[in-house]
Amino acid sequence: MEQLKIGILTVSDRASQGIYEDLSGQEIRKVVDNYTNDSCDFVYCVIPDEEELIFEKLVYLSDVEKCSLIFTTGGTGPALRDVTPEATEKACQKMLPGFGELMRKESLSYVPTAILSRQTAGIRNQTLIVNLPGEPSAIEPCLKVIFPAIPYCIDLLEGPFMVCNPETIQIFRPKK
Repeated sequence: MEQLKIGILTVSDRASQGIYEDLSGQEIRKVVDNYTNDSCDFVYCVIPDEEELIFEKLVYLSDVEKCSLIFTTGGTGPALRDVTPEATEKACQKMLPGFGELMRKESLSYVPTAILSRQTAGIRNQTLIVNLPGEPSAIEPCLKVIFPAIPYCIDLLEGPFMVCNPETIQIFRPKK
């Protein structure tokens, strides 16, 4: 059985310079490890908020590393240097705006500024790319609401079959 390969791309000027530790990328891995029964192969990168660099890294993780799933964290707000959604849209052939809509809806129950978030998701070839917030405490609540759809999306893209832990997450696959 093909091993699931997951890219984690942290977009942060300060984390890429070593000014602070990348806690959001670590949180993504922790939550995904908790949700899956698979032995996932993670490819981890920390880069600055540069649109062309983000685009190039998404293409690399998808086309060269052959990640079935890429999570980005950071760069989804309204600040001038927040350009992750633009780079994601440039890298994808199809957009899946429902992921961002659901994450914003969930986040609004925590903070009113969730409406400022511009997370999105899309498909590049056989890779699902999902923008997550840069705030570590927002990672688990956002993943909790979108993760149930991720394994089936990867199925539709003809990626590896993702086995999840029913004690930690209830995923959805249509009955055959």
